[in-house]
Amino acid sequence: QVHLEESGGGVVQAGGSLRLSCAASGRTFSIYAMGWFRQAPGKERGFVAAISWGSRTGTTTYYADSVKGRFTISRDHAKNTVYLQMNSLKPEDTAVYYCAADPSMYSDETLASEYDYWGQGIQVTVSS
Repeated sequence: QVHLEESGGGVVQAGGSLRLSCAASGRTFSIYAMGWFRQAPGKERGFVAAISWGSRTGTTTYYADSVKGRFTISRDHAKNTVYLQMNSLKPEDTAVYYCAADPSMYSDETLASEYDYWGQGIQVTVSS
């Protein structure tokens, strides 16, 4: 089992920045990728960003078009933690953000169905 805990959410004005953290514990050696998804009220959970790693493929990052150039995903291997740096935030970024972990290699990391482990979610609110 893998346990994920998000932190760093909150309220920020449009144009501001936040950094989300996702700390993994448990069988972290079994994880090949981690991602961030978000869900706004009345909407489905959608992909935000992901990072995968492997001895053959190296580190690869993925971003939704809506966040490219504004959000950056990164990983601290020693701390088993993934970060989502969010800059130039917009009101439409308001959502509950979920961290997820994928134990499978060669998955489509943009699909929520590929992830086996999920955090409880953290609220990000961007005011206009």
